[in-house]
Amino acid sequence: MKKLALLLLTFTLLVSCKNDTKKQDTESDNYTLLKGEFVYLADAAVLQTNLEVYGVIINDKMHELDNQVKQYKKEDTDMVPVEIMGLITPKPENEEGWPFRVEIKEIIKVSKPDPNNKDVVKLGSE
Repeated sequence: MKKLALLLLTFTLLVSCKNDTKKQDTESDNYTLLKGEFVYLADAAVLQTNLEVYGVIINDKMHELDNQVKQYKKEDTDMVPVEIMGLITPKPENEEGWPFRVEIKEIIKVSKPDPNNKDVVKLGSE
């Protein structure tokens, strides 16, 4: 009987001392890594990925990214490859623009554009 009581007591102690490590959701769990080309003109910013085009929410982080890409731009319309962490949200019904928009949360990388990329058609003579 003593052995059974001791066994039950030991089992109860082990179960009650169990460490429950619950995963806490952090704000960054909702962020998405996006790789694409970024351009900002006057009052519109766009991030074009391989699969989607996003309107970029204009805020301090967007202006910080714009300052970083300026060193790689030869013309205002040049798109520069970037990697960002962002929060993707659907565009509000009453706004015009792309179906989704992204709020930049973290700038991961800004790259020099490929000079051999001939995706842009230029009008006029050079």
